[in-house]
Amino acid sequence: MINSLGALHPVTASGFLLPSLSNGCTLKLRNKQQHANQQAVGLTFGSQQPNRCNGFGFASKRSMYKRVRFSSKTAAVMTGDQSTMSSIDEDIENIGILHVDPGLEPYKDHFRYRVKRYVDQKMLIEKYEGGLEEFAQGYLKFGFNRVEGGIVYCEWAPAVQEAQVIGDFNGWDGSNHRMEKNQFGVWSIKIPDSGGNPAIPHNSRVKFRFRHGNGVWVDRIPAWIRYATVDPTRFAAAYDGVYWDPPPSERYQFKYPRPPKPKAPRIYEAHVGMSSSEPRINSYREFADDILPRIQANNYNTVQLMAVMEHSYYASFGYHVTNFFAVSSRSGTPEDLKYLIDKAHSLGLRVLMDVVHSHASNNITDGLNGFDVGQSSQDSYFHTGDRGYHKLWDSRLFNYANWEVLRFLLSNLRWWLEEFKFDGFRFDGVTSMLYHHHGINMVFTGDYNEYFSEATDVDAVVYLMLANSLIHNIFPDATVIDEDVSGMPGLGRPVSEGGIGFDYRLAMAIADKWIDYLKNKKDEEWSMNEISCSLTNRRYTEKCVSYAESHDQAIVGDKTIAFFLMDKEIYSGMSCLTDASPAIERGIALHKMIHFITMALGGEGYLNFMGNEFGHPEWIDFPREGNGWSYEKCRRQWNLVDTDHLRYKFMNAFDRAMNLLDDKFSFLESTKQIVSSTDEENKVIVFERGDLVFVFNFHPENTYEGYKVGCDLPGKYRVALDSDAWEFGGRGRVGHDVDHFTSPEGIPGVPETNFNNRPNSFKVLSPARACAVYYRVEESQGEKGDGDLVGGEEDVTNLDESEVARAKLEDEDAEAEEISEGTCDN
Repeated sequence: MINSLGALHPVTASGFLLPSLSNGCTLKLRNKQQHANQQAVGLTFGSQQPNRCNGFGFASKRSMYKRVRFSSKTAAVMTGDQSTMSSIDEDIENIGILHVDPGLEPYKDHFRYRVKRYVDQKMLIEKYEGGLEEFAQGYLKFGFNRVEGGIVYCEWAPAVQEAQVIGDFNGWDGSNHRMEKNQFGVWSIKIPDSGGNPAIPHNSRVKFRFRHGNGVWVDRIPAWIRYATVDPTRFAAAYDGVYWDPPPSERYQFKYPRPPKPKAPRIYEAHVGMSSSEPRINSYREFADDILPRIQANNYNTVQLMAVMEHSYYASFGYHVTNFFAVSSRSGTPEDLKYLIDKAHSLGLRVLMDVVHSHASNNITDGLNGFDVGQSSQDSYFHTGDRGYHKLWDSRLFNYANWEVLRFLLSNLRWWLEEFKFDGFRFDGVTSMLYHHHGINMVFTGDYNEYFSEATDVDAVVYLMLANSLIHNIFPDATVIDEDVSGMPGLGRPVSEGGIGFDYRLAMAIADKWIDYLKNKKDEEWSMNEISCSLTNRRYTEKCVSYAESHDQAIVGDKTIAFFLMDKEIYSGMSCLTDASPAIERGIALHKMIHFITMALGGEGYLNFMGNEFGHPEWIDFPREGNGWSYEKCRRQWNLVDTDHLRYKFMNAFDRAMNLLDDKFSFLESTKQIVSSTDEENKVIVFERGDLVFVFNFHPENTYEGYKVGCDLPGKYRVALDSDAWEFGGRGRVGHDVDHFTSPEGIPGVPETNFNNRPNSFKVLSPARACAVYYRVEESQGEKGDGDLVGGEEDVTNLDESEVARAKLEDEDAEAEEISEGTCDN
C-alpha cells in the first residue's frame, strides 16, 4: 500500500516553493483528444522584482548537493553495479531525492516503496537474465534471427494452442513449419537453409499463424518484426511482416561517429513524411539530402524525428504504433533511415527518436494487439478490461509489471540505439503512464498528493526507471526527454537518487500560455510579470526543454503562432515589394520575440517544429476521409522561405541568429538566470542569462530612449542580437556601433540599494515590439567594433574567442549565488 499523506505547506524548510500560478496546459496528443490542466511545479529562477515573484534563495547550489547522501549498496544497485544486497530496507532509508527537495519527505514511504520495487526487479533480471543490458537484447532471441545453418523464429504467445510460420517462402502454407512451445509460452522453430541459402529470402513477406482457444486460426504480423509493408495497389490493405536481412552489399554501414552531447540541446522537431514541399510522402533519403542541411544552416544541434515506428494509420502522426521494431515503410527501408541518421551525424546533428511506449494501436490484424486472444494480463502484452484500454486514445495499455513486456519494451529501446545509432529519445505520453487515471479529467494543481498516492502507477514508474538506467548504461551521452503535463517531481532526477532518470522534461505549459494570450488578450493587456513567471516557473533542479510551439500547435483545428498573429494576411501581405501592413509588421515582430524569450528564459534547452522557424502559414492536415485523403496540407512549403522577396525569410534569419547566439555564448546551459525587471507600465522585461543582458519591449507603440537596465558585471556592453535589425525585417532603430558603459548602483554588497537589485546599470534604446541582447566587451577589443552578432553568421565569425570565454567567466558557485527561487503572485 502506498501512503497518501497530507498536503504540504506552500513553503518548505529548504525554500522550495509550491506553485500558486496555474498555467493551464492542454494535453493535446494528436488524435488522442485528451485534455488536462497542468500546474508547472516547483521552483522559479531568480526573479528579483519586489512584489512580483517572491524569492527565497540558496547561498550555493553546490552546497545543497553536498548534503545528498545515500547508501553505497543502494547506489550501486540503482546505478547498474552487479553487487548483491543483503538488506534492502536498511539501504533505501536514505533516498537522495529527498535531500534535493526536502518537501518530498512526507512521501518517503512512497519513494521507499517504488525504489524497493525497482531494485527488486533489477536484481531479478540480473539473476535470471544476466543483467539489464543482456535482458534488453531480446531481439537477438525473438523474432527472426540468422543462426548457423538456418533461421530461428521465436514468439511469445502463451495462450496460443498451435502455431506456424507462413509466408512467401512456403506458399502461405504452414503445415510443414509448425512451431513448438516451451514452458514460458514461447513458440519457436528453426528453418534450415536450402541449398546453402536462407530458406526465407530477404524482403519477403512472413506472418505468424496460430490457433487460439476457440479453435479459430488467425494470421498476425510477428511482434518483433523489423519491417512491415502494405500493398499500395489495394485500398485499405492490411500490412504484411517482411523478413529483413539484406546481404552485406545492401546493408548500410555507418561512416560517421555520433556528435558529442551538447550541453544544451537546440532541437528541431521534424516529421519525415510531411517534409516535402510537394503534396506527397517524403523519403528518409530525401529528408537527409534536402532538409538536414536546412536544419544545420539554422544552427540547431539536434533533430527529433516523429513517426519512425511503423503505424498503419498515417494520420495518427505516428502515435498509434503497430510494429515497434519496424521503421515506417512509407518513407523507405531500414537502410534508408540509417543513411539519414549517418548523414545527420556527418553534419554535427544528433538525432532523437519520438518513442511511444505509453500505449499501442488498437489494431488487431497488423498490430501488437492481435496477440491478445482473451488471455489474462499475465499472459498478454496489455492489461485486460478497462485498465488495458485508453478510452480517449482508443488504444491498448501495456502491463508494465509483466516480464515479457519489460523485455519487449527495453529491448525496443536498445534496438533503436544500437541498430540505428539514435542519440536518445523523447518519451511520448508519460502522463498517461504515470497514473492509473492517465490524466483524464484530472487538473494538476501542484499539490504533491496528486503525484504520490494510490493513483500512481508504480509499475510504469519502475519501467521508466529501468528504461533510463538502461539507456544511460548503454550510451552515457544519450539525451532522454519526457513529455509530461502533470509536473511530477523527480522525473528529471537520476535513478540513483530515487528519481525517474530523464535528462529533460518538456515545458509544456509555455506554449498554451502563448496561445491563451494570442486568443484572449489585447497587446496592452499582456502582463510582463505573468509572462516572466510562466517562463520561469519550473523546478530548477530538473532541466526543461522550452518551446513556443511544437507539432501540437500546428495540427488541424489549431493555429501556429504566425497564423494567430497574421491570419489571412499571411497569404497576401508577405511580399517585400509592398509596405507591410500593421498586422504583418506586428505579426513578424511578435513572432520573433515570442520564440526568443521562450528560448532565453523558458528552459535549459529549446525546441521548434519544422516550418515554424519561418512562420509556415498553414496547419497540418493529414490525408483522411474528411479532406478527401488529400496531402495538400501535409507538407512544408520551403519555397516560401527560399523566395527572396517574401518576408518569411526574416523570421527564418532570426531563428538562425537565436541559435547562433547560444552557440557563441552558451547562455542556455547557464544556471545564472535573473529577471531584474518586469515593467508593467512600459511593457518591458529585462533579464540576464549567463552574462548576457536581454531587453524585451512588448509595448505596441512606445520606443524608449535611454531606458535604464540593470546588470551584474561592470564595463562596456554592445549589441549581440537585435530583432529590429533590417536583416530580420525590422526598422533598424538600434545602433550597433554604440558602446554602452555601466554605472555603479547603490552600496556594493547591499542589493536593496542597487537598481532593480543589480549592482550596475547602463542605458539603451528600446524600440517598440523589439528585443535586444547585450554582451560585455573585453577592454582589449578597444575600438574594433566588430563584435556585433546581429549581421548574421558572417559577422559572428569575427567574434573573438576571449569574448565567448568572458561570457562564461564565473564558475557554478558564483552563478548560483545570484539565483533566487520563488513562485509567482498574480
